[in-house]
Amino acid sequence: MQFEITKIVDEVKKANFLTLSKCITFLENEQEGSDAFIAQLKPSNIPVVGITGPPGAGKSTLIAALVGAYVKQGKKMAVLSVDPSSILHNGALLGDRIRMSAWYLHPQVYIRSLASRGHLGGLIKPINSIVNLLKTVGFDLIILETVGVGQSEVQVVKVAFPTILVLVPEAGDDIQMMKSGLFEVANIFVVNKTDRPEAKKFLNHLNHALADRTNGKTAIVETIAHTGLGVEDLVSAINQYYEM
Repeated sequence: MQFEITKIVDEVKKANFLTLSKCITFLENEQEGSDAFIAQLKPSNIPVVGITGPPGAGKSTLIAALVGAYVKQGKKMAVLSVDPSSILHNGALLGDRIRMSAWYLHPQVYIRSLASRGHLGGLIKPINSIVNLLKTVGFDLIILETVGVGQSEVQVVKVAFPTILVLVPEAGDDIQMMKSGLFEVANIFVVNKTDRPEAKKFLNHLNHALADRTNGKTAIVETIAHTGLGVEDLVSAINQYYEM
């Protein structure tokens, strides 16, 4: 199958994402000719923000709130959401399309589910190629959500910067475990659902655990994603890494 970059760029400008979706499928399946296609890409230096964390932390709800904030700024965004694979068809379970339904047909937003297909690291094998495609065709920002399987998801830091680790107050007992994985490489820590009991105790615990960080950009942001509380603070924490 032949794809023309100029055609995809023109269609993205018009919020027509059909050919882009077909091209991502082409790369996802590593079909014949994909290497030659990848070689012609000229990715721009746009932000790729990684979001990871344990299941149930509210990653997709937080992403939906972030999308709203950036859309208000006039940004054209792509969201790649790596979902667990279906045991029936090996495809993505498409959970993001439910949680992000308000943005699914918005002309400034492209949302794509990708099946993990058992790939370790929280992402998928051809993720770099897909991200480079999105960086080539006219988006201002890419958000990359990992599958949410635990501390093994460190692959995200090789693709995205900054990396956001989303936690909830109930994760207090897991901090020591996480310090051996994502905890050491995340740039921004979001404590979501801070209206829950034990939130202040968990925040104190997290601040103590991060006390030895020397990177002045490391941030802890409190959010309640479903209400939008703290989302502007998170945008500010992300923007300190980029001129946006």
